[in-house]
Amino acid sequence: MKSVLHQAVSSPLGAFAALLVAASLEVLGDSFFQSGLYRSSGGHRALWFALGVAVLGLYGFSVNLPQWDFGRLLGAYVALFFVVAQVVAKIRFQQSPSVPIWVGGGLIVAGGLVITLWKG
Repeated sequence: MKSVLHQAVSSPLGAFAALLVAASLEVLGDSFFQSGLYRSSGGHRALWFALGVAVLGLYGFSVNLPQWDFGRLLGAYVALFFVVAQVVAKIRFQQSPSVPIWVGGGLIVAGGLVITLWKG
């Protein structure tokens, strides 16, 4: 299984897909904790915490299972994390990004592209 996964993440599209899955799991896990802390009580709170633990565990597994140069892919990961976080904030919490978030996010994405694409 590891060799198939390593082969999959060795291509740019495979690495992008794996990083997108990891970023999605991390953002969703964090959002479940936020729901448990600030948007629920009693049994629902415990359920949100349990979901957060499970999803963040899957995130840790998904981001560390592939044998890749994660430092090299960190720029793409941070940019994907930002984009996924904004999508989840809008869908789950009806929070729209402000102008500073758009500007700062543009810088994050630009930095991710520089780190990922600069061959030097």
